[in-house]
Amino acid sequence: MRSELASLPGSPERPNEDWVAAALPASGVGGTVVLLDGVTPPAGDDGCVHTVPWFTARLGGALTELSGSRRDVPLSEILSLAIRRTANTHRDTCDLSHVRTPQATVVIARWDEVAVEHLVLSDSTLLLEAPDGSVRAVLDDRLDRVPREVLRSLEATDRLRNREGGFFTAAADPAVAERAVVGSTPRAQVRALAALTDGASRWVELFGEGDWTDCFGVLRKEGAAGLLRRVRALEEADPRAGGAHRWKLHDDASAVYAELQEP
Repeated sequence: MRSELASLPGSPERPNEDWVAAALPASGVGGTVVLLDGVTPPAGDDGCVHTVPWFTARLGGALTELSGSRRDVPLSEILSLAIRRTANTHRDTCDLSHVRTPQATVVIARWDEVAVEHLVLSDSTLLLEAPDGSVRAVLDDRLDRVPREVLRSLEATDRLRNREGGFFTAAADPAVAERAVVGSTPRAQVRALAALTDGASRWVELFGEGDWTDCFGVLRKEGAAGLLRRVRALEEADPRAGGAHRWKLHDDASAVYAELQEP
């Protein structure tokens, strides 16, 4: 496997809330990619004494270890176990029932010589490239179905957060793992893959510079860091581009690109 990871904070005044990792098993066969986008809380109480980077580091670390070491366990169960493990580290100090307790989007891809498994929860993106160069995007589009005017209200968003009819993120409830988009693709049908937080997928979804196949071409040619440089240049060139869909000038942006070995 050849892989490249890159991550940029949205602002030098705030810590990066993303997490991205790639791992190879000791056998050298297959691999795992994990990407999280921490949900920035609004000002005010979220019931937790810890920061979002604290949460994403622990959840991301648990996901990376478990998905690599317990390859016989389905990814939805891996996510459930990692959420429970993370929750247990601060259950005694924090109110984990709070609707805005620290949470994150999740992408996991895991492969061996037989199959490529995937899990996507909330609005980060997984891209799978076939040997013929075609690219398939694996998306959880539930957040996109919520009207933007609703999301501009904190109270309305809270009513939809981790609720049926709304959208789901990894927070403190292990049961949310059953809400993730999961699947498996024969290994021979995947040549390379990539995972993007929504700060990186802006190249397609906000600025419309190309489709997912075009985006994958940038990753193949310029790497993860090259895609992020392109996103930052677009953000600086037109601070108003994206209109109502753009919440802030810059967002934390992370990407991982991996070329898989021949099966």
